[in-house]
Amino acid sequence: MRPITVVVHGALGKMGREVTNAVCRDPNLEMIGAVDIQATQEQLTLPNASGQVPLSSDLSSVLQNRHPQVLVDFTIAEASMVAARIAAQQGVNLVIGTSGLSDDDLSEIDRLSQSNKVGAVVAPNFALGAAVLLHLARTAARFFDNAEIIELHDDEKADAPSGTALATARAMVQSRGKPFVYPRTRMEKLSGSRGGLIDGVAVHSVRLPGLVASQEVIFGALGQTLSLRHDTTSRECYMPGVIVAVKEVVKRQGLVYGLDALLNLEGSGEGV
Repeated sequence: MRPITVVVHGALGKMGREVTNAVCRDPNLEMIGAVDIQATQEQLTLPNASGQVPLSSDLSSVLQNRHPQVLVDFTIAEASMVAARIAAQQGVNLVIGTSGLSDDDLSEIDRLSQSNKVGAVVAPNFALGAAVLLHLARTAARFFDNAEIIELHDDEKADAPSGTALATARAMVQSRGKPFVYPRTRMEKLSGSRGGLIDGVAVHSVRLPGLVASQEVIFGALGQTLSLRHDTTSRECYMPGVIVAVKEVVKRQGLVYGLDALLNLEGSGEGV
């Protein structure tokens, strides 16, 4: 079986470098090109000493010249959407881990993938533990009336709250079938201290140097609480999920949202 060919968009970023390393380690994948807005050289040296691949800031030209099966994107939302339009129109499958995509963005990615007959996997978090946490939070949501989320990331993260926290809260509300009960504070001495609100779920964001990514979901009821927590200690944890997505996306058509949808976890689904 021939390896699945991959181009990495955002290849010079922190996540892009991890993706490059992971793709090069897998014998069933082949990295054949790299794209980054900061590219100043025409070649990227691969970490497994297998040579070099073309590197450019021009995504369209790389896709036209290299004809990959999959584009893996870890950039920013605006760049991801531009990349999705270009790649889908050229028949390239999409794996997107960029945070901050809106519901309208996801709907457009679904339309693009359907109309161009390609697959698209978009996940706010590619860590396997985060996918399991989402599954457990979705299950617990049916049995509790109150819930809050605390998400913690490094101080360079561009958006707040995280895409993972938003996806978790929405999945919990969907599973419950109605908003959670949100206890109103009679006197908020510091504006915003109760966090942002999604259908009764208060979401709190922490940004500090030294963190990578963590999320805790806390459910409360009379006389008891239930806490679910996932901690990321390095970006390597995302790579098994990314590799699963690359291998699965070539078998599909249309949008698959969330890594849990590829892991056959109850309650996950495809499309938007």
